[in-house]
Amino acid sequence: MSKTESILDAARQRANGQPYAGAVTPQEAFELLQGDPKVKIVDVRTNAERDWVGRVAVPPAQHVAVEWATWPGGQPNPAFGAQLESVAGKDEVLLFLCRSGVRSRHSARVATELGYANSFDILEGFEGDRDQEGHRKTVGGWCKAGLPWVGA
Repeated sequence: MSKTESILDAARQRANGQPYAGAVTPQEAFELLQGDPKVKIVDVRTNAERDWVGRVAVPPAQHVAVEWATWPGGQPNPAFGAQLESVAGKDEVLLFLCRSGVRSRHSARVATELGYANSFDILEGFEGDRDQEGHRKTVGGWCKAGLPWVGA
């Protein structure tokens, strides 16, 4: 079994019973991206979050942005499905990323319902949960894991 297959198998087991393919840790997501140039992160945070907080530093072909909710106002993005279709194929491995792992789960579920069978949630998100002082990037997530990112 290849490393990619091993990670995806563990991700499927970790999210057994969920309405999407599985759940990966930030480190596993990064390993998948490094191991297969066809794997994509679907960043479902708002454009403002990516601009003001930061974004993953992976090759542009592996990083696509489809807002789950729009900015300003936080309303559900009515074009989510159409926008996803314009940047991802239904047979691709898609890793959904948000701030802390909530919107990514919803996005992975909806993507699965739309026929993207390899939709995975990235646990902990980009910034992770808040610490005792209310700060992010210190408890969990892509940034805390020391994975490459750029921005604020």
